[in-house]
Amino acid sequence: MITDKDDSMIYFSELLKNDSKYSKTCKNLTEILDSYSIEYHFLPGTNDIWARDYMPIQVSVDKFIEYRFDPDYLQAVKWRYLKTHPDIGCDAIKLKTVKTDIILDGGNIIKSHDKVILTDKAVKENMKKYTEQELVQELKRLFEVEKVILIPWDKNEPYGHADGMIRFVDDYNVVVNGYFDDYDEAFKNKFFSVLDDNGIRYQKLIYSVKNPDIDRNWAYINYLQTKDILLLPGLGIEEDRQAMEQFENLFPDYAKRKRIIQVDVSPLVAEGGALNCISWTICNA
Repeated sequence: MITDKDDSMIYFSELLKNDSKYSKTCKNLTEILDSYSIEYHFLPGTNDIWARDYMPIQVSVDKFIEYRFDPDYLQAVKWRYLKTHPDIGCDAIKLKTVKTDIILDGGNIIKSHDKVILTDKAVKENMKKYTEQELVQELKRLFEVEKVILIPWDKNEPYGHADGMIRFVDDYNVVVNGYFDDYDEAFKNKFFSVLDDNGIRYQKLIYSVKNPDIDRNWAYINYLQTKDILLLPGLGIEEDRQAMEQFENLFPDYAKRKRIIQVDVSPLVAEGGALNCISWTICNA
């Protein structure tokens, strides 16, 4: 399966450059990408900036899985206008997809070459048509992976996305948010037991600062990664430096090339997302 580390092209919603509240963030991002000659484009016809959620999952160079983007948090009438139909984005860039009736969010899909991690919220959203076992088997078939690993849904995060909880460093190692140590024992034991049972080694992001910003320092794990660069959220808080140090240790190949860059994403984090959320990355060769 194509992973973030294989990707070579980045897409953002057009809203990121057209909405004035994101203009500074967009300018910072595009200036960095231009300086490293990294290709990026903007998707037309989108209704929110969170491109990761509604765009397809790439399995191989020419296979993209287009799922049903119909999450529970957009069911209320007052939020339906924010729903982006994947067909519109895919048609705009002339992308052919393989369609599935499974309800998913791209922000809930964490990929390695042979594994996918997602929260068990996906089981709840698809229970009318699939049992848990049937869902796992179908996802394995669609994504062409050996394992589909279900981690518990962190109910403090209503969207049920895994990309604010855990990311693959390589096929056998992940980085997780260290704040799970403060969760109740039942959740913590289940979360880490799932990783242990599947042979996944993990490293926690830990911050030792005088005044931890517990409302925002979760966002570092929501970084944007391609084969050429790793963009790390910057928040203008004490934890920024320690986050950079930890990511330089986690990704030494990027650090040696000076390709870990911190970007101020405060306006995004205020709305519950960060760099992985606003980007859709693909391998185009």
